[in-house]
Amino acid sequence: MGFDLKPLIILAFDLGASGGRAIIGKIDLDARKLEMEEVHRFPNGPIRVREHLYWDVLSIWSEVKEGISIAYRKYGEQIASIGVDTWGVDFALLDNNGELVGLPYCYRDPRRSRAMKELLSVVPPEKIYMRTGIQFMPINPLYQLYAMVKDGSSLLQAARTLLMIPDLFNYWLTGVIVSEYTDASTTQFLDPWTKKWAFDLLEEIGFPTNIFPEIIEPGTKLGNIDPRLAEELRVGKDIMVIAPATHDTASAVVATPIDENSAYISCGTWSLVGVELDKPLVNKKAMEYNFTNEGGAFNTIRFLKNVQGMWFMQEIRRMLAKRGQEYSYTELTKLAEKARGVIGFIDPDDPRFLAPLDMIEEIMRFLEETGQEKPRTVGELVRLVLESLALKYRFVIEKIEDLAGKRIKRINIVGGGSRNWLHNQLVADFTNRLVEAGPEEATSIGNILMQLAGLGYVKSLREIREYVRNSFEVKQYIPNHTSKHEDAYSKFLSILEKTGGLAGWALRI
Repeated sequence: MGFDLKPLIILAFDLGASGGRAIIGKIDLDARKLEMEEVHRFPNGPIRVREHLYWDVLSIWSEVKEGISIAYRKYGEQIASIGVDTWGVDFALLDNNGELVGLPYCYRDPRRSRAMKELLSVVPPEKIYMRTGIQFMPINPLYQLYAMVKDGSSLLQAARTLLMIPDLFNYWLTGVIVSEYTDASTTQFLDPWTKKWAFDLLEEIGFPTNIFPEIIEPGTKLGNIDPRLAEELRVGKDIMVIAPATHDTASAVVATPIDENSAYISCGTWSLVGVELDKPLVNKKAMEYNFTNEGGAFNTIRFLKNVQGMWFMQEIRRMLAKRGQEYSYTELTKLAEKARGVIGFIDPDDPRFLAPLDMIEEIMRFLEETGQEKPRTVGELVRLVLESLALKYRFVIEKIEDLAGKRIKRINIVGGGSRNWLHNQLVADFTNRLVEAGPEEATSIGNILMQLAGLGYVKSLREIREYVRNSFEVKQYIPNHTSKHEDAYSKFLSILEKTGGLAGWALRI
């Protein structure tokens, strides 16, 4: 793509659970096109200290500053704005001086599962769901707060402000303390109709309600970069900081070219399987199926369910490396392509897979306990996981059809997982639906285009998705569905029934 005039330059930070990136967006306003350039990349991951898992947000902040410096050296005063999105469900605490109180806990911290089980024995699950519309998962911040209250946490006693992770970086960028709606909606203590904190629920669990900031909409201008930071990095003081849809999935959905007959799978560490609605869908059946109503851009609801996604590939690859077997993701996919299929299945959402010490051993244990054949090769192991993911997606999509009263004809897969062609084809085959994969950089694209909205250049999701369609190709995967896939789905459902995977909100914790 070429530009006759200088393009509008926007800098996006996409901070995920396994890595972060700084992406430059070059926007041709006349052609309504976007070009992407990665200028910085760095790894990320939880750090285990004894029995707890933490995020090293100071290290991430150092990388964000480095990304700003690199971008500014290349584009200087052309940079119109900066925006940050991150993974959801984690938070940081600040003291009365605005200083960080300890390192944030990771959502995979084992304490949350114990706290969830205890809280749901004290507060009826139906009361929580009807108040918030959020699925029951041990990763939700509600349970970390409850654990801190029960433990009499000194961190909580020192806290004067609670900020979700993207809000923390926005605070460090600007000095402004606010909470962006899409990420706040992942907490399980936000009212999905009023978009305000559910203080009554927080008070019921004994949590102080005076530490929660004002909630703002995605696309809000937060102000110019903090002058002290600008001086430190030697960058211009007029760069605007805009809150995009700061939850990475919300940004990804913004850039997903869906229609009313489409479901999306935002596939990264997690696979978020859902549809876009114009209002919350909260009822007893949605609770039993354990669906969530998270906030989207432009007054939409992301009605979805979390499925553990490429986390399996990450952990399998890591465990193989520990065994002295180094594979790239491409090599693992090629091995899976040639391997036997339909030898056994796991439930990707069994709690044992949330943070195992050894993913491979945990998969083998699940297969043994459910009386299934174990994979004999690395390729068979990877294929078993990919087929299990495809089957779980089908299960979730069928529940969406039931709840929303619509027929899903097409699945859009976006995010890093959309690069895995075997995964995409298996999804088409096992769900018997057309799959369109891409754009793979949907989160960064959505981040950039929501900043464009904040700058006043676009006014709707329709306009944003026009930029997406003009700028990026999607690949189609035609289903090759046979009786073999139906038989596999029947077996998969029997395994879910055997292990409690059909239990809806009553998670097996």
